[in-house]
Amino acid sequence: MKNTKVSSVGERALISILSEIFKAPDGREKGQEGILIGAGSDDCAVLDLKGEDCLVVTTDMLHRTTDFPEEMTPWQMGWMSAAVNFSDIAAMGAEPTGLVMAIGMPADTEIAFVKELAKGMQACAEFCGTAIIGGDLDTHAELTITGTALGRVKKSHLLLRRGARPGDLVCITGYTGSAGAALEALQSRKPVSETVLKALFEPIPRTKEARILAESGAVTSMMDTSDGLAMSLYDLAKQSNIGFRIRENSLPILKEVRKFASNSDKLREFALYMGGDFELLITIDPQKMKKVQNICNLTVIGECTKYEAGIVLESPECKLITIEQRGYQQLKAEAAERLS
Repeated sequence: MKNTKVSSVGERALISILSEIFKAPDGREKGQEGILIGAGSDDCAVLDLKGEDCLVVTTDMLHRTTDFPEEMTPWQMGWMSAAVNFSDIAAMGAEPTGLVMAIGMPADTEIAFVKELAKGMQACAEFCGTAIIGGDLDTHAELTITGTALGRVKKSHLLLRRGARPGDLVCITGYTGSAGAALEALQSRKPVSETVLKALFEPIPRTKEARILAESGAVTSMMDTSDGLAMSLYDLAKQSNIGFRIRENSLPILKEVRKFASNSDKLREFALYMGGDFELLITIDPQKMKKVQNICNLTVIGECTKYEAGIVLESPECKLITIEQRGYQQLKAEAAERLS
């Protein structure tokens, strides 16, 4: 472990290592009884506000070379920088209450670029019903943006990655695979519509839908799918100690994306593994499905199973295919050595 490199471990294993270091005491030590959920286990940390509400907090860092395709405008970079944070707030069922943005940029960056960047951030914040409330500026070798978003939710409405049970229905908002198809189109220089490109460049945080879903009392667990549907399924499975059976025919995929995919394997790659779709992955008590079916564009894609059954995809031919544990990660494990 002493000489193990970050590149040989991967993002999620490194998060687990750091979460153990940052782990909060049991609630009675060192005055930290206000921490309801600490680092690592969910989309946000959760702090007790001593009343019926709690505060959720998240942070995300983006870089010019790894997170923003060359074709993105400064406004879209700003929107994306805000959206990644608000999507995590949505995953907890919370209402956004503010966003702090720290921006590092080369000294020769044009003022016009920075203004458009800020306008994109503010537009996303306004869409989510809040505003940019502060931040920091510094010079940096490449454009680097770190956002910290705050949200508020009643403790009784707070949604976590844990809570799903075998028999619950698995649902997703919107469509899956659009952002992956857009990225493939850019890399291969093939044409796609503005609708598909916007899924990658201007993802919509599902903050409005999330609050209504949280208030319904029907949702048993929830998280966002920005790192890919497959990775999100594994994260939910780990926290809820369940398995999943996902029906391939039920995955909501735009017709254009289906046509764009060269074959069924490529389509699965878009829908399951490439990430970038800021949708909500939700498990719902089947007895309460009527409460949520008209809230938003919500598709039932499968059901929760026992943990031992694993995470599988049921093909149109009723063949069961294991869904791999992979998706978008900033820090990818490059070697065979991994930490569980």
